Amino acid sequence: MRFSSLCAGLVNTASAPGLVHVRGASVYLSLLARQRRWQRGWLFCLTLLTLLLFFFSLIWGEFMLLPWQPMGDLEQRILLELRLPRALLALLAGAALACGGAVLQVMLHNPVAEPGLLGVSSGAGLAAMVAMAVAKSLGIYLPGWGLSLAAFGGALAVTMLLIRLARRARLGHTRLLLFGVAIGILTNAAMTWLMYFADDGSLREYMFWMMGSLSYGSQQLAWWWLVLPLTLGWLCWQGRALQQLLLGETQARLMGLDVDRMRVRLVLAVCLLTGIAVSLCGVIGFVGLVVPHLLRLCGGSDQRFLLPASALGGGALLLGADLVARSALNAGELPIGVITASVGAPLFIYLLLRQDANATA
Repeated sequence: MRFSSLCAGLVNTASAPGLVHVRGASVYLSLLARQRRWQRGWLFCLTLLTLLLFFFSLIWGEFMLLPWQPMGDLEQRILLELRLPRALLALLAGAALACGGAVLQVMLHNPVAEPGLLGVSSGAGLAAMVAMAVAKSLGIYLPGWGLSLAAFGGALAVTMLLIRLARRARLGHTRLLLFGVAIGILTNAAMTWLMYFADDGSLREYMFWMMGSLSYGSQQLAWWWLVLPLTLGWLCWQGRALQQLLLGETQARLMGLDVDRMRVRLVLAVCLLTGIAVSLCGVIGFVGLVVPHLLRLCGGSDQRFLLPASALGGGALLLGADLVARSALNAGELPIGVITASVGAPLFIYLLLRQDANATA
């Protein structure tokens, strides 16, 4: 049904006031049911795509593991100790970054908000690098949970600073984005200073934080394989609250939402997801920008659909990027952050140009 024919049908019934509300309500319910069927179809397709990419991540590599071939001890070790943890990490980290981007875009009312662009991921990476440097200088062993806790603190500090500026300084979308980019530049400069004064062993570890990789964090996945799914599940369950926040704080309060408490919970959840993802994978940008925007174009902006779809889409994106990173070179692998930046940077430029065009229209 075209929109013009829908409007014409509503206008023709204006002569019968008793029928206008009935006709309008029935049309609205019909369109709502059609949208929900469309969204369920997209969730089904994303689930199939994610499962397919997960399967290829297990079998694809320099040493192929074909399902119809018998598996010896070597094949089992490659599958269970290398590829399965790496595929799980790509799935969980991609889902965490994509959901974090979708939530930040609602909380900051900024369509291009994303943990990487706003400096949240860089803040987490800097805090993790500082914790590693301090622990090494003191001769203290830093466990995986301590590294993730430091990254969580860095992400939380940057996020609270951005929210404070957005609410009190009343920065517009462009100025807030520029401020976040400036924070990212400062944190990257600090990480470069740490790399400059590091020894050879620490330099390789710091390069991991700067460019992003799944090879190091997959060895520590056992620490957080429950924390990430539980936090993601809770965040995806908050679609209704985010849909209310999307209407504005005043309207959300009128609908019975405790805005202040919900904001605190959402900030903690996003920072926890970002901090853990960065501590395991390094700084990987543009996942939280690419996935939510593509899904909005496909299935609408309903947060009850967008959050679980972003989790699936982010996992699929990082699984696909990891396959490309492992297959591009014969004797090595590309940093996964290079793959995501190659996809996300052109989309970011397009979104900025479209935002400027809408502002001048």
